Amino acid sequence: MIDIDNKTSFEVDEPLLKNIAQTLTDKEIELIITSNSEIQKINKEHRNIDKDTDVLSFPYEEMPYAPLGSIVISQDMVIEKAKEFSHTQNDEFALLFIHGLLHLLGYDHEVDDGEMRLKEEQIINQFKLPKSLIIRTQG
Repeated sequence: MIDIDNKTSFEVDEPLLKNIAQTLTDKEIELIITSNSEIQKINKEHRNIDKDTDVLSFPYEEMPYAPLGSIVISQDMVIEKAKEFSHTQNDEFALLFIHGLLHLLGYDHEVDDGEMRLKEEQIINQFKLPKSLIIRTQG
């Protein structure tokens, strides 16, 4: 289940996100959709990085019946990146959701040997999403 807290006018494709989530976990996920300015505040407060970003993930402590964690996505970045990579805003949102969800599940592209990128690619192919996330995270 996904508990959505949408602080914007962005229309979320809930069925797609639920399908994606169900392929990876049966735990509840909190999804917050916000603006660049708000995600910048969250990024500064929790990661000491004073800039906006597209997606943040906050895993919860592992315990019985606890939700998996929270994913925060910037609507502004979704719109910007969808234009930049020439695909729909819903596709971009789904790509960021996948990225955030994999972080909640313990994947970390900054320290792994490509496992997260491979898992992203598998899910992106499974749901026939654009390959832009794979391309921009390579290297």
